Amino acid sequence: MTVRLFATDLDGTLLRSDGTVSDRTRAALKGAADAGLIVAFVTGRPPRWLDDVIAETGHIGMAVGANGAVLYDMVEEEYLTVHTLEPQLMVELGTELRAEFPDVQFAVEYGHGFAAEPDYVHDWDINPEFDRKGRRIPEPLLAPLDVIATQPAMKLLAKDRSIDVDRFLESALELIGDRASITHSSSFGLLEIAKSGVTKATGLAELATRHGITRDEVLAIGDMPNDVPMLHWAGHSYAVANAHPAAQAAADSTVGRNDDDAVAKLIESLLG
Repeated sequence: MTVRLFATDLDGTLLRSDGTVSDRTRAALKGAADAGLIVAFVTGRPPRWLDDVIAETGHIGMAVGANGAVLYDMVEEEYLTVHTLEPQLMVELGTELRAEFPDVQFAVEYGHGFAAEPDYVHDWDINPEFDRKGRRIPEPLLAPLDVIATQPAMKLLAKDRSIDVDRFLESALELIGDRASITHSSSFGLLEIAKSGVTKATGLAELATRHGITRDEVLAIGDMPNDVPMLHWAGHSYAVANAHPAAQAAADSTVGRNDDDAVAKLIESLLG
């Protein structure tokens, strides 16, 4: 196969379950870059959550963040493209979801900042204190939805731990339709809502176009439902063995587990 762009998801795919990166994977990423491949992190993470990945991997290049809502140059720490949800739509969707799921709580992802309703329970550290250049990142705003959704956002997050996440996604898709893109990348009831039509596939396609690369020259690997559009779009696609069934069904092939350096093995086989 001819591959010029190697696209990998982060959590559950490139990163081990404890969030670390092995020496083997670090070496493989460097080998791919040295061989002239564009290595892109395609992730649900916003840009401010990439600094620890850069430190772990030693790789600085391009990232498709927030499930395709942003194309981000990690070298220059610069947004190249941004697709956002409008405030009125976020309030509208949130109101409808809360009418259907009374326990749901909302948060919004601005990119360099974050805001949440007071009862939104965080499952990880939501905000590094400083970015790579030592600039302080604003503390998250805590307020009701109609206050936190007063500026455009890359993602609206809807969390309801009382419902199975796959069932939550199915119900939300029926309710919202094509007014927004909805997906998930978790094992609990957390939905990620973006501008209509925005997915990891559209973000990756934007990156490929910038470099004159066709989809047949793109290899992508992932593990969760938010990776499905990307796995369908890429000319060559893989799911890790620990992937959600939807990701495995979308991929051309399945490789090893994230904890067993699946991405490193794939790069090694690609480079021969």
